[in-house]
Amino acid sequence: MGNLDGKTALVTGGTRGIGFACAEALHADGANVVMNGRSPDKGAEAIEKLGGGDRLHFAAADVTTGDACYGLVDETISHFGQIDILVNNAGGAGGSAVLWEMDEAEWHQVMNWNLNHPMWTSKRAIPDMLKRGWGRIINISSIYGKMSLPTVSHYVTTKHGLNGLTKALAAETGELGIRVNSICPGFIRTDIFEAEGPVTAEAMGMDFEDWVAAVTQIAMTKTVNEASQVGAMCAFLCSKAGDGITGSMFNVDGGSSPY
Repeated sequence: MGNLDGKTALVTGGTRGIGFACAEALHADGANVVMNGRSPDKGAEAIEKLGGGDRLHFAAADVTTGDACYGLVDETISHFGQIDILVNNAGGAGGSAVLWEMDEAEWHQVMNWNLNHPMWTSKRAIPDMLKRGWGRIINISSIYGKMSLPTVSHYVTTKHGLNGLTKALAAETGELGIRVNSICPGFIRTDIFEAEGPVTAEAMGMDFEDWVAAVTQIAMTKTVNEASQVGAMCAFLCSKAGDGITGSMFNVDGGSSPY
């Protein structure tokens, strides 16, 4: 508690799931938090869940355009006076298809969502972080930034690229007081997991619980991780303990990834 007093964080996609867990953990450690999402109603609900107050702010934006991402950072600085922590969480897989049947518009949409948005927000946020010689950028990647998965080549490509961006930015900012790391979740129990899992299971001719048991077999723990565990890793990397850590990818996956 209080590790991040006086710091300001922007969390994209921060009103639900992993993003909300990261916002919650940073707020609990004392940070001012700007929670981004597309729905003002969900933003208000998320802020209420965290108890409201002056240290929370909602900023509506669709992060698939550069102007929106620049505007998010600008709004954060305008509202709280600075930006110290950037959590690039918003993103997704889009639809599924083998590459030669994939719609190119969807490919570009996922590229903007998962890879260009962290580039745009980082590009805008870093100059303000440099004023104080301190900053944290946490990119929410995936175990599929280290592994392959058929029919979602756009998602796999962006998450591999995001890990590359993490390493490149870490090299560029390491001597300047900014730390850049990725968190690579595996299967995480979120509202999206609970909503979409049954649909996926049905498409595979399985009931939901059997599907959950099947997907967890790749994990050493044989469990589905919780979003709060990703939030805890985010808070750790932003704390004093994270001073010596940059350019790294941290799995929160129950041991699913081979490295």
